Amino acid sequence: MTHTLEVPGGILHYDVREAEGTTEPPLLLIGSPMDATGFTGLAERFRDRTVVTYDPRGIGRSERTDGASESTPDLHADDLHRLIDALGGGPVDIFASSGGAVNGLALVAVHPEQVRTLVAHEPPVVQTLPDREQALAAVADIRRTYERDGFGAAMVKFIAVTSMRGGIPADFAELPMQSPAEMGMPAEDDGSRDDALFGQNLITCTHYEPDFEALRAASTRVVLAVGAESEGELAHRSGVAAAERLGTQPVVFPSHHGGFMDGEFGMKGDPDAFAATLREVLAG
Repeated sequence: MTHTLEVPGGILHYDVREAEGTTEPPLLLIGSPMDATGFTGLAERFRDRTVVTYDPRGIGRSERTDGASESTPDLHADDLHRLIDALGGGPVDIFASSGGAVNGLALVAVHPEQVRTLVAHEPPVVQTLPDREQALAAVADIRRTYERDGFGAAMVKFIAVTSMRGGIPADFAELPMQSPAEMGMPAEDDGSRDDALFGQNLITCTHYEPDFEALRAASTRVVLAVGAESEGELAHRSGVAAAERLGTQPVVFPSHHGGFMDGEFGMKGDPDAFAATLREVLAG
């Protein structure tokens, strides 16, 4: 069942897959900039629970009505707070991927009473890294490339940064890159600058510094998760560093950054094993 929710500056679309007779709280599956379609396979593997997915503001079916070009994790967190209110106020369980994990951490810092367990899978909280200055400079270079040359050229650099193992070099902006066409990306710049990743969320998400003091004090059980196959990559390293700041150990999940995916967007993880691990973690 699909619903709409009016929030300040936007209209969110969300889906509720009701499970009969369950005593467990709803399970939210959230990403950013990934919309609800990225969680189809994972939702299928939790038919015994009421599962909620949504499209973040400005993405997929969800509209922005404020005319703003960027969305911050705090803004996404407020949207999630209002969404949980619409579901009955919580507490809910949340599995959050990538930018969604950053938004989940922002939510729990302010509204811990709404979340029983947050599983934050590979949040790109770059500020936690020892090489944060180089990493943030590389992110800024991706954004400049997007503004100058468009989606294809920016995506080539984005893939290079996110798949790089180990620290990000200080001279990233000068490194030779494949052409967009060689990587199956649009070679021509179509002139649009409204991409949800590069235009709306890239800078605000990666530059966000979680309130670790509030997270450590929260009633919510916060679990940082990383992929078994993504060791050394930016989001994996950020997840490890964030767990360290919380004084916890990250849980290693099967597969990679998109390990929960069942072929959505051409990404195939190991969704059966991933769902089994998530089930164990949520059970505590």
